[in-house]
Amino acid sequence: MMLETIGFAAGVLGIVAWIPQVKTVWFDKKHDGVSLPTFAVVALALTLWMIYGILLPSPAIIFSNVAALLMILSVIIGVAKIRKNES
Repeated sequence: MMLETIGFAAGVLGIVAWIPQVKTVWFDKKHDGVSLPTFAVVALALTLWMIYGILLPSPAIIFSNVAALLMILSVIIGVAKIRKNES
């Protein structure tokens, strides 16, 4: 139980860390310095961690990585939309 609690806490902090990037892309409409290939690799890593969490099973790993993946995908989609509108 203690391990899952630590896992959830780490997951929440990891998710909170992405909020400024999501805000910058979606609300400020800025994408300077955002590397879509890097974000794609991070999305792949989170997907693999999510699969790992499902196979364990570990709700903390699953929750953390699904939520972080949604944040990453939000940034990818936001940057793609901004770049499309600029061209």
